[in-house]
Formats: sequence, structure tokens, C-alpha cells
Amino acid sequence: MSTEDRSAASSASEMFEAASKNTLALNPLVGIRGQDLVDSAGILFKAVMNEPKVATEQWLSFVGELGSIAAGKSERAPKAGDRRFSDPTWKESSLHSGLLKAYLAWGEAVNGLVDKTSLSDIDKARAHLITEILIDAVAPTNTMLTNPAAVRKFLDTGGQSMWHGLKNYFDDLARNRGMPSMVDTSAFKVGENLAVTPGAVVLRNELLELIQYTPMTPTVLKRPLLVTPPQINKYYALDLSPDKSMVRFLLENGIQTFAVSWRNPTAAHRDWGLDTYVAALDEAVDAAREISGSDDISMMGSCSGGITSTAYFATLGSAAEKKIKNLVLAVCLLDPNSAEESTFGCLMTPETMRAAKEVSRLRGIVDGHELARMFAWMRPNDLIWNYWVNNYLLGNQPPAFDILYWNADTTRLPAALHGDYLDLYFTNPFVNAGKLTLNDKTVDMSKVKADSYVVAGVTDHITPWKGVYKTAQIMGEGTTFVLSNSGHLQSLLNPPTNPKASFMIGPISADTPDAFLASAEKRKGSWWLDWRDWLHARSGDEVAAPASLGSTRYPTLVAAPGTYVFE
Repeated sequence: MSTEDRSAASSASEMFEAASKNTLALNPLVGIRGQDLVDSAGILFKAVMNEPKVATEQWLSFVGELGSIAAGKSERAPKAGDRRFSDPTWKESSLHSGLLKAYLAWGEAVNGLVDKTSLSDIDKARAHLITEILIDAVAPTNTMLTNPAAVRKFLDTGGQSMWHGLKNYFDDLARNRGMPSMVDTSAFKVGENLAVTPGAVVLRNELLELIQYTPMTPTVLKRPLLVTPPQINKYYALDLSPDKSMVRFLLENGIQTFAVSWRNPTAAHRDWGLDTYVAALDEAVDAAREISGSDDISMMGSCSGGITSTAYFATLGSAAEKKIKNLVLAVCLLDPNSAEESTFGCLMTPETMRAAKEVSRLRGIVDGHELARMFAWMRPNDLIWNYWVNNYLLGNQPPAFDILYWNADTTRLPAALHGDYLDLYFTNPFVNAGKLTLNDKTVDMSKVKADSYVVAGVTDHITPWKGVYKTAQIMGEGTTFVLSNSGHLQSLLNPPTNPKASFMIGPISADTPDAFLASAEKRKGSWWLDWRDWLHARSGDEVAAPASLGSTRYPTLVAAPGTYVFE
């Protein structure tokens, strides 16, 4: 492999790593609109106009710093790990070094302006979101003439890189709503090289298809596991390529596995609320129980799928109705107040959420593509400018990574479900019993009990791990809490083959997350192995694997991955 090829491969790998840490998730971003960023920009503009003395002081400070840079006295340098300025030209060329230092000084002056205003803490946080977006946008790496790697490639290719970049740009204008493509979608096809674990749809109702997977061992444990994914992305995040498929891992370890594939709603389904989804999930649970011959099941929910699973579980009430023996929750915030710790907390106010709810009510749906665009602007270096440089300035194709393909395969949310999720911020029903009734049943976590296993990611900025620790506390005494050394999606896609995997594990006896850190056991490797042992101990007797899928009552309808995943 040539030096240029190695550099391109390294760059693609870095883009994948950055983007995979920032995959789309339902909460708390679901309550944020583009107008909220516009309002934040208005706060910043008003602060500058109302406090000209502060603005003048920051300007004079910046001008003074430019003098130090010109005199060669400035020691400014980008933050450690800032890959934008990894090209050696930024150090070796006095012109580029001066440009970089001037850019850093300007960014510091702009942020300092916000810090020195008399804005409230919440308004300062909002203003900082805008200044960071602005500062990232004008980075010298984002233009052809001031990006040394782009200039070098233009010369090396005789201008071909520019023509390839222009083609990519116009393709994105036509096909990706003007946003730089994050992934080469032509490299993947669901059912052919993604979501290929054998199985069949054994139940289809208006909201979901239930997939039963083909056992991979001669014997299985009788109590099955049913996986409930979030509603804002397709279900197959847990069944990507075989080497990172959680579904395949479970099957190889004798766990009977079922998965829900949610239907992609349209405006005609605007009235599907949380109660509708809970009722549909109850049908899926009954089908899994009947097919497996087990009185009860284990259930797993991730992110908003965990909220749906817990809401369903909490409505079961008395032991006579109990259908869920074990509950696994991953990167799931049951206490929405915990979302204030996230990057987006400053935009999540009662006013913004009521406005978001009204917009979705009028439209009938929330479009996952719109959420993805908003999310990208909240993380522009990783999700926009990274690809702007790669696709347009360097003229490269976007990378082909399965996680990024899945992330781009967004769905919609019906208005009623969107509104119900936003209402959770006001009622907090998993903490405050009696605040939520679904299908004439009241949610009261004190009246339900299951063995619980809760997973969080230490670098997860979408569902912060300390908030997920609160989820574990809500589930009650005896809950096992796992803190993975990764982010939101990576904490789930963490197979035993991952050499970088490690985690902390322990009960939720500690009162605070920090106390958990001090007392938890630290382990190397993937938490999947501990979870496998946890499930084995709670999945009943070993029985012969079924010779066929489904049952007389629930015959197979179509091979996995089903039909809803293609809508």
C-alpha cells in the first residue's frame, strides 16, 4: 500500500471513529428544532449589541494577540487530538502557522465575549453553541486555498481532485439535501450484507414485525430474549455485519432471540402514541411466549426502545399479569431530567419542547432526516466539516462503514409518540408514580420487579452515563450496572473481538455515580461476556432447539429481515 493510500485509509478510519461516536438517537435531541439554534443566535447578537464595552475589549485583545503572532511570540497551539491540523505544514510553514494561531486567537476572543457578558448561565450555554458552530465553520481547513492537504492533492492529481469534489458536491445537492454524505451507501444492502442472520417474521401487526432468529446451537435455554430497538432508526443496529452482530452472539450462546422491527410511520399514522406502541409490544411478547413455550421472557430495550419497554413492563402490574422476568436497558434515560447533563440540555426548555410538539402535531410526523441534520450541526466538526474536506476539497468518496449506513437509514416518528416522549420531561412518570396511564393501566415502578441489567457508555454525550445510572437506581435493588469504555452506539456494538474493550461493573448500592466509580470492579474485554453469563443464569432450563420457526398460531410469514425494514 502506498503512502497516499495509507494516509487515505487512516483518514477514513478517523472519520468513521468520530462519526460513530455521534450516531443519531431519539432522546434528548427529539425536542430540538432549527428555530432553537436561531433563537440562540439572537441571544448572542443581543448580548453584543447591549454590551459594546465587552465586545470592544475582546476585539482589542484579539488585535494585540495578532501583533504577538506577527512578532513570532505566540505559543498558541490546537488542542491535543484536533485532527484538523495534523498535517505537518501547519507547523513547518510560517504562513500556515500564523494563520492557525490567528484562527485560534479569534475563536478564543469570540468565546471570551460570551463568558464576559451578563447573560444568564443557560443563555451563555446557548450562545456558546452558536459560537462553536461559527468558529468551526470558518476554520482554515475548510477552504481549498488554506488547506495544505487539499492544495497538495490538487497539484498531485493535476486538478482531478477538484473535479471529483465538485461532482460529489452536486451529487449531494441532488441526493442528500445539500449535506456532505457520510457514507458510501452503494456498498451496503439490507438483507445481503447487513441484517443477514437467518430468521423469519412470525408476527406482523400495524406497528411492528416480530422476527424470530434461527437457533445456532443444538440446545437452547427455554426463556427467550426479545429486543426492542428505538423507533427513530431501523432495528438492525444489533445485527450489522456478522463480526459485530449482537443477535448472532446471542444465538451462538444458546439464547433464543426475537427482535422487533418497527414500521416506518407516515402522517396517516399521526395518532400512534406510546399507548399504541405498548399495545403492539404486548402482542409481540405474547407471540414470543407462545412460540418458545415459556411463561415469561427476558426483554432488552435500548435508548427510546428502553423507554417503550419499561413503560410496557410497568403497566403489567400484578404478578398474575407479569410476563417479563428480566429487563435489560442500554443507554436509556428513564429520568428525563438527567438529559440536562447532555450537550443539548441548554436547548431543552419547556418552551422549546412545547413548540416542537406543536410542529410535529401540525405535520403529523417528525422526520428522522431533519433530526439527523440538526444533530449534525450540533457536532459539525465530526459530522459536517470532516466530510466537507474529504468529499469536496480532497475529492474522495465518503467511507463505506456499516454503522454509518445504519445511521443514515432513519425513520419517522408519529406526532402522538413524539408528543408523549416530550411529555415525559414534564411528568417524569418512572420517578413519579401515577403520572402516566397507558391503555387504562397506571405506570408505577414500585409495583413491578424484574432482575435488571443496565448498560451505559462513559463517553456517551447523548444519554450521559450518570443519567443512565439513575435508570439503574429506578430499576431497584439488585440491578447490575455496567459502564462501558465507549460512546452511545459503541457501548452496544462491543463484541468480544474488540481489543480496546473494557468496562466497570457493580451493583447500584452506591448512592451516586461517582461513588459507583470508586467502588466498581474494573474489567478488560467486552461486557457481552458478563451479560451472557447473567442471561444464562436467568433463562431457565436447557431444551432442544426448535426444529422450525414460529408455531401453528404464529406461522412464519417471510424470511428475515422482513418487510417493514425496507419501508
